[in-house]
Amino acid sequence: MDPSAVSASELDEFRATLRKFATDAFSAKAAYWDEEEKFPQENRDLLARLGYLGLVIPEQYGGSGLSILHATVFLEEISRVCFNTGLVCQLAINGPSRAIEILGSEEQKNRFLPKCASGEYMFGIGMSEPGAGSATTDMVTSALPDGDAYVLNGQKVFCTGGHLATHVLVFARFGKTSGANGIGALVVEKGMPGFEVGKPDRKMGGRGVAEAELFFDNCRVPRENLLMLGDEHSTRSFRVLMSSFGPERVGNAAMCLGVAQGAFELAVAYSKERPQFGRPICEFQGIQWKIADMATQIHATRLMVHHAATHLEDGFPNPLAAAQAKLYANEMVQRVTNEALQIHGHYGFTRDFPLERMVRDSRGFALGGGTVEILRNTIASIVYGRSFNQRRS
Repeated sequence: MDPSAVSASELDEFRATLRKFATDAFSAKAAYWDEEEKFPQENRDLLARLGYLGLVIPEQYGGSGLSILHATVFLEEISRVCFNTGLVCQLAINGPSRAIEILGSEEQKNRFLPKCASGEYMFGIGMSEPGAGSATTDMVTSALPDGDAYVLNGQKVFCTGGHLATHVLVFARFGKTSGANGIGALVVEKGMPGFEVGKPDRKMGGRGVAEAELFFDNCRVPRENLLMLGDEHSTRSFRVLMSSFGPERVGNAAMCLGVAQGAFELAVAYSKERPQFGRPICEFQGIQWKIADMATQIHATRLMVHHAATHLEDGFPNPLAAAQAKLYANEMVQRVTNEALQIHGHYGFTRDFPLERMVRDSRGFALGGGTVEILRNTIASIVYGRSFNQRRS
């Protein structure tokens, strides 16, 4: 669906429906997934049954065919009450299924997308490596042709949900190249010989959806699982693949917005009820200014997120708009959740209140999908019309 065709009233109605659904279905156990470090499988199953995992997948492939703008509102409202469930939705809505929809062959779309929409398939992304985080083009994982397959060798780290994924979109180097030349991607399926998953990481936040290391030892991947072949003499394939992270970045910003909105609402409610010096603390100007700043930052973020979700290029969000939205949202959510905790005083610091969890969850946004430092480099590169991230010899 063209996001520009979505009316404000339609979006408001969609939001109201989702807010009630998310509050009723997910708020009660939000702390449980964090405390137990347990994947919210029952929430994912419910979302699958209701068709929400296929929200933006085209109808011909089993989805609802809604717009990226709908997806941002969806992620905001889910994340407002349960970050871990929001992360599950982010993987399904803005993960590899989006790249397959835009870049995949018709055969790949028919093979993968219906089962992504139904929830039968769960995709992860294999990009970061022990020696290649922000410096993505330093990756060494290789995929070399051998008959009817590519032989994959290497290691990936920080694969969100990788220990549970049925499929992983793996970025690799096709040929003896360096830099951005020769980087492409293919789909690796759980159970393929030579594909092993390491022990899940223990994280500060988002503890219900762990990350895992992935190992590839002469793993043979059928040629029909190739999404994009890396060109030894060009950076084009890498640039196209990186553009597929636009929806993930906008989704990340939408989740920030949801967590911030949830923290803000808690702070407003608490400030009306908490008495100090004979009156509720909302009557003190210091609290009013905090609330005013929080409300303004959240509003600004929502405008940036919606702008990025409605300005598309070849099916993906405009790279500048996506980078700016994620950068601002990543830093905004840390400020807002921290101020919300401060308004709660020492109560906010205890685990009996959700603020300490929201502060922890918000920290990871500025790391995944491009750190805030790399996003600033990206924005500057677009402004100057040149890249500042290339390795110098």
